[in-house]
Amino acid sequence: MPNEWPSALIIEILATGANLLYVIFLIREKIICWAFGIFGSLLSIYLFVHAKLYSEAFLYLFYVLLGIWGWVRWHRRLEQDNNPVSKWALHTHLKAFLATCTLAMGLGYAMWYFTDAQRPLFDAFTTSFSFLATYMEVTKVLEGWVYWILINLASIWLYHDRSLDVYAVLIGLYAVLSVLGYVSWRRAYLAQGAEKISPSAHPG
Repeated sequence: MPNEWPSALIIEILATGANLLYVIFLIREKIICWAFGIFGSLLSIYLFVHAKLYSEAFLYLFYVLLGIWGWVRWHRRLEQDNNPVSKWALHTHLKAFLATCTLAMGLGYAMWYFTDAQRPLFDAFTTSFSFLATYMEVTKVLEGWVYWILINLASIWLYHDRSLDVYAVLIGLYAVLSVLGYVSWRRAYLAQGAEKISPSAHPG
C-alpha cells in the first residue's frame, strides 16, 4: 500500500503530537489536555482501522467520549474548586481488575471469531485496561498512572508488530511520562493534606 503510506504517516505524526500534548497537560492537571486528547484520538481511530487493530480503534472511540466527559467534568469541578487527586482502596482495585479481565476475555474472543483482527487477545487486554485507566484519569485517581506504565510497556511491542513505529516510540515516551505523572499527582495528593485513602473515585 505504498500510495497510502505518506498520508497515513502524516496522520500518525499529527496524532502522535496531539496525544503527546494531551499527556503533558494531563500531568500538569490542565483542562486543555482534553481538547488535544479528543483530536488525537479521532486521528488514531483511522490509523488503527487501517492496521486492523479493531480493539484499539474501539478504544480510541472510547477516548473521544471520555475526553468529552473529562472536559465537562473538570470544567465543572474547577468552577467549584473541587477537583482533587484521589486514591482507591485495595478492594476497589480488585473489583476493577476482575471486571476488566472479564471484559478483555469477552472482547478478545469476539475479535478472534468474528473479525480479521491481528493479535486479538493481546490487543483486547491492553484495550480493556486502557478503558479502566482512562476512567481513572477523568476521575483523577492517582493509581491510574501505575496502570498506564504497565499498559504502555506492553503496547510498545503490539504497535511495532503492526508497523506503527511512530506510535511505538510515542508509547515508549508515554511510559516515561506516566512515571512523571504518578510523581506529580502524588505530590499534589500529598499537598491536599489527605490523611486517608478514598474508597473510590466517583464520577461527577
